[in-house]
Amino acid sequence: MAEPKSNVENDLAVEHEHTTHSEGFYIAIGVVLLILTITTAAVAFVNLGPFNPVVALLIATIKASLVIIFFMHVKGASEKLTSAVVVSGFFFLAILISLSLADYMTRSWR
Repeated sequence: MAEPKSNVENDLAVEHEHTTHSEGFYIAIGVVLLILTITTAAVAFVNLGPFNPVVALLIATIKASLVIIFFMHVKGASEKLTSAVVVSGFFFLAILISLSLADYMTRSWR
């Protein structure tokens, strides 16, 4: 006779249920990514002054977010794990920036 699942096993089973999307949904996301790539290339030829890198990075951030959320199945994943990864990413970014600035500030040619 099979024993009923414990609460921990039920919680794990519920936690690992991911929403599945149709093939058309992924194709639509791919088309949006292609449109954003074309937009990035087109904006590179427009003179926006100091805002060219800002616009390019904004479009790149949108594309990266789409890939992370939908293709890497972060949407619907464990919120604790996702927040831990995001916090650690920003922590190492802060280390990178602080060490780069420390090196830059000690240069004698500035």
